[in-house]
Amino acid sequence: MNPDAATIAAGAPIEVDLTPIAEGQDIKVFWRGKPIYISHRTKKQIEEAQNVQLSSLPDPQPDSARVKAGHDQWLVVIGICTHLGCIPIAHEGNYDGFFCPCHGSQYDSSGRIRQGPAPANLAVPPYTFVSDTKIQIG
Repeated sequence: MNPDAATIAAGAPIEVDLTPIAEGQDIKVFWRGKPIYISHRTKKQIEEAQNVQLSSLPDPQPDSARVKAGHDQWLVVIGICTHLGCIPIAHEGNYDGFFCPCHGSQYDSSGRIRQGPAPANLAVPPYTFVSDTKIQIG
C-alpha cells in the first residue's frame, strides 16, 4: 500500500533507489513539488569539492556538511536556484556542477554557489540512507 499522489505532493517522504544511477550521472525526482537532483559524483568531482578554499566561496560551507558521512559520492540538493527560483541545469557551467541559464549563477559539484547573482548554495533537503543503495527524502 503506497500513498496516493496527493499525499506524496503534500510532503510524504519518498524513497529513491540509487542502483541505476551511474557514476557521473544525475537524476531529478520531485518531492513536495520541488525538483531534487541526486548526483552520483565521480572521484574527481569529490576531490574538487573537498579541495575548494572555503574563503573563496560566497556562502562558505565544506563539502562534508553537504553530504552524508561515508556516502561522499552522493549529492542530494533541491534544484531551485537561490537567486530567483529558476531550475538550474546539471553538469553545466565552469565548475562541473549546476548552471542557471536565466541569470548565470554557477554552482559546483557540491551545489555551492561559485559565481553569479545567487546569494546562497543550493539547499540540501532532509534525507537519510535507508540502505547503501536507497535513500528516503523527507
